Amino acid sequence: MSENDFIIVDEKEQDTPASTEEKKEVAATEPAGEKHEDEYEKVCFMCHRPESAAGKMIEMPNHITICQDCMQRSFDTMNNSSIDFNKIMSSIPGIQFLNLTDLEHAVPKRQKIKKKKETKEKPVKKLNIRDIPAPHKIKARLDEYVVGQEHAKKAMSVAVYNHYKRVASDTMDDIEIEKSNMLMIGPTGSGKTYLVKTLARLLDVPLAITDATSLTEAGYIGDDIESVVSKLLAASDNDVERAEQGIIFIDEIDKIAKKRNSSQRDVSGESVQQGMLKLLEGSEIEVPVGANSKNAMVPLTTVNTKNILFICGGAFPDLETIIKERLSKKTSMGFNAELKDKYDKDQELLARVAVEDLRKFGMIPEFIGRLPVIFTLKGLDKEMLVKILKEPRNAILKQYQKLLALDEVSLDFDEGALEAIAEKAMKKDTGARALRAIIEEFMLDIMYEIPKDESIGQVTITREYIEGTGGPVIQLRGQQVPLLN
Repeated sequence: MSENDFIIVDEKEQDTPASTEEKKEVAATEPAGEKHEDEYEKVCFMCHRPESAAGKMIEMPNHITICQDCMQRSFDTMNNSSIDFNKIMSSIPGIQFLNLTDLEHAVPKRQKIKKKKETKEKPVKKLNIRDIPAPHKIKARLDEYVVGQEHAKKAMSVAVYNHYKRVASDTMDDIEIEKSNMLMIGPTGSGKTYLVKTLARLLDVPLAITDATSLTEAGYIGDDIESVVSKLLAASDNDVERAEQGIIFIDEIDKIAKKRNSSQRDVSGESVQQGMLKLLEGSEIEVPVGANSKNAMVPLTTVNTKNILFICGGAFPDLETIIKERLSKKTSMGFNAELKDKYDKDQELLARVAVEDLRKFGMIPEFIGRLPVIFTLKGLDKEMLVKILKEPRNAILKQYQKLLALDEVSLDFDEGALEAIAEKAMKKDTGARALRAIIEEFMLDIMYEIPKDESIGQVTITREYIEGTGGPVIQLRGQQVPLLN
């Protein structure tokens, strides 16, 4: 390059002679310490891009580096233009021509940046068929966290065991084992999501929980169907091989049932069911990395859903009415006649569900056919709610007992208090979710008062306190007095 070659730069970017401190800083990073040279990469003096992004740099005097793009752009500007830049730029304040020979006297503030540390790829843990716990062991672990729902836990344990045996064996030569996708039907608060969370934690596999209400057909406002796989990929730290052995739980699956008597396009109902068919069966799909929707700015990766276990769950309101209608179609006259109200008080009515009931509810046959394992969960009664309060490993009462134990205070609930809490939860009709809200309400004053007095040693919650007719009993150093009224 000759001395007459010029490059347009901003005057603000032009370096002035460096101060003594800056020279010391530059000298500290220059070849005097060649042992640290590999830790840094060169940066373009003009566009400030590192060598890893801009490509190989061109060395200039005084350790100045310029990328090939900026150098070529400068040549093109000067060679192809017939405009006298000297006259134009001299009239613009803050902009001037810079002779490349002047760069010899300029010391750049920062010519190198530290290279990013190379992250070592984590070895993919291959699934070994001997490491898969047997169904009875899976159910025994679920029993530690989930109260009741014996049939649901048994069905889930067998389905998961068969699915991961299929993944571990991966022998698709003569007999191809189909996927054991599941459909869980149960009222709200019966433990559908909690069962899946516990199962994924026990098996140490990535889990993605999504809501079917936000899914729409491609091209409409809402999440695309592929977004459920994107969430699993994010839960796997963008590790495709680990994600392909994970679990996807799609809640509120009953909300994508076919809309009845609708003249508009059903973009969030039957269309979503149709779009999920290949996803459930197993196919290679392109999903965005780090986003829920595809766009030009997001990289895509391919995920095979062949070994991903899909579990769908929903409350399916009014399904009991459909079941009752099917069971009541028998003759209502003669010796075999049945009373019309025979199934009105049947607590096990939901367990009698059949595929034809789900079709009448609005689920298409192709969708149901890809969910071969169908089971129901019971609504929680008073006895089950009392057990949920105290028996699971991380029961709500145990959590509060641990909180107060940190203040060296013992917390007890008598049986009457537990029954009163369960009765209040039954009235709310939201299942186990109501228990936490009720206990939070009654424990508020206690958690506020306990830290005030260090002489408190024990607190007992009574039925009278829950019903509002008395207070809890606290034990000081050897005496019992009521605390709150």
